[in-house]
Amino acid sequence: MNMKKRPVFHEVLKRLRQRRKFIQVLLGPRQVGKTTLALQAAKALRSAYHYVSADLATLQNLAWIEQQWEIARSLAKSRKKALLIIDEVQKIPHWSETIKSLWDEDTRNRVNLSVLVLGSSPWLVQKGLSESLAGRFEIIPITHWSYAEMHKVFGWSLDKFLYFGGYPGAASLANMTNPSRWINYINESLIETTISRDILLMTQVNKPALLRRLFQLGCIYSGQILSYIKMLGELQDAGNTTTLAHYLDLLSGAGLVQGLQKFAKQKVRQKGSSPKFCVFNTALMTAQWTISYKQAKKDHALWGRLVESAVGAHLLNSIRGTQMELFYWREGDQEVDFILQHGKTVVAIEVKSGFESFKKSGVDLFMELFKPSKVLLIGPQGIPVEEFLKSPLKKFLD
Repeated sequence: MNMKKRPVFHEVLKRLRQRRKFIQVLLGPRQVGKTTLALQAAKALRSAYHYVSADLATLQNLAWIEQQWEIARSLAKSRKKALLIIDEVQKIPHWSETIKSLWDEDTRNRVNLSVLVLGSSPWLVQKGLSESLAGRFEIIPITHWSYAEMHKVFGWSLDKFLYFGGYPGAASLANMTNPSRWINYINESLIETTISRDILLMTQVNKPALLRRLFQLGCIYSGQILSYIKMLGELQDAGNTTTLAHYLDLLSGAGLVQGLQKFAKQKVRQKGSSPKFCVFNTALMTAQWTISYKQAKKDHALWGRLVESAVGAHLLNSIRGTQMELFYWREGDQEVDFILQHGKTVVAIEVKSGFESFKKSGVDLFMELFKPSKVLLIGPQGIPVEEFLKSPLKKFLD
């Protein structure tokens, strides 16, 4: 993976320099550079550090955490300060209770040991944090790479980013004429590893085959609204909508696919709506396709959904770790692609790929009904897609 520093590096470094105020937690999906980021920050601190990984879950236990902590503690005592980095900590059952005990002991004894915890299973990490480490931690969300980052580091064009997405580790395999190695890498090293090791191994899933098929369905229909009843028909399963909604939450937590809810003033109506699928990274979408880049570019409807999914992914990744929420809106045949809400502030976002002729969307009706604070049109007659994907979201919200 390219060793150039991501913008979030500076935030990680700033917090670590605040001298052991909190346990810092880097939380994000696999293969987005959490380990690289942590080691870069450790070297930039110019202090002693001890890095360990609990990824081999069957071999590690609570005693292992204590052993690694003691090594780091000795470094801190001999060098006056040190940093302990624990990767994939959620693989060890009851990890948070042990870390709490050790952290509190060092606090009483004034041991200057900073701790950086990395995890790719958000629901398990956050469960441990809320149950045992309340008031002792801060979360720094690490998201998929943006177009701005892929362009800066690898020189990618917009079209290349739309098709191959934002996985830096797979960049060297992204060949537009023969993407077979890239497809295999995404499906086997990323998707399968995430589903099998971060979801199925760590969470009780009664129907693993259903979860896998739901993921594939979410990629195929990214950018489209699908009712739970239709999903069950597509999946040919006699399950129930509660199970599907739960599995969608698991896929979303792993940074794969989100089921956006319909915007409504009543939360009950939001929860009961048909979800709109949106991938967190367009690579997840295109790795499921059986057509080439050239064929996809000629299919205007398909490419249009890819553009919309890229915008949706940019929004989803941008709001991770914030109080902002993302929805869609539809009434009859009137639809608005994305609705961004932050407290009482509501922003309507409509995406046009440039292939379709501009026609009246649901924006006018939405404005009449909800009076949003701002309306953004992304496409040829508004903010260029490339500019939107290259820029931080706050640029368009201020």
